[in-house]
Amino acid sequence: MNERPIQDRRVALVTGSGKRRVGWHVAQALATRGYAVAIHYHRSSADADQTVAELRSAGCDAASFQADLANEGAVGDLVQRTVEHFGRIDVLVNAAAIWVRKQLEAITAADVARHFEINTQGSFLTSLHAGLAMVKQKEGGSIINIGDWAIVRPYLGFAAYFPSKGAIPAMTRSLAVELGTRNPNVRVNAILPGPVMLPDDLPAAERDQAINATLVKREGRPEHVALAVLHFIDNDFLTGVCLPVDGGRSIYAGDD
Repeated sequence: MNERPIQDRRVALVTGSGKRRVGWHVAQALATRGYAVAIHYHRSSADADQTVAELRSAGCDAASFQADLANEGAVGDLVQRTVEHFGRIDVLVNAAAIWVRKQLEAITAADVARHFEINTQGSFLTSLHAGLAMVKQKEGGSIINIGDWAIVRPYLGFAAYFPSKGAIPAMTRSLAVELGTRNPNVRVNAILPGPVMLPDDLPAAERDQAINATLVKREGRPEHVALAVLHFIDNDFLTGVCLPVDGGRSIYAGDD
């Protein structure tokens, strides 16, 4: 991994990057680019420690930080500790999320609230605190939220989940305006992944259906999301953009 002098080093915070999910792959891509990386986790401390050890062994300056994103104070503390540890924050990727399959008849207000607390409120508050820190930096910074392509065509069994992800595009555009008017070098964008890293316990029929519903006829890889993150960082004329990374899933109606 590329190393930079401390004064030239850029710093990225990736939420939900302790376990080997999409956030983990994003953190790896940023480390390869020479970023110092703050690994966020909630309960998976052992996984986060292993991730940090692996990054450090490859020459990356990395550290892990615990925070419950449903707790406003913990979110502010997460960003503050990141800035205190590394000296700055240049990139935030909001990859932490929950998604719980549940029949509509069984959903409670607590189910809806929990999804909003993590997926919407957590992303908003992390963006808020990190964004205001970026505003103070001449170079600004880049915030990338992770949404979901399926907010335009929701599938069954996740009615408590989709409203929380449906808010991501509006939040992204709103924060792009708010932060960009305070410092034009602060940009906020979103990625809307399609079938990327499908759950291991997903029935074969559902897996095949998800793949066949794409135009490219294959499952996406987490590296596709990481490449989109790097694109948003590199292209400094993009802000308020919500980019589907879904193999054409959101535009393809199939034969039905």
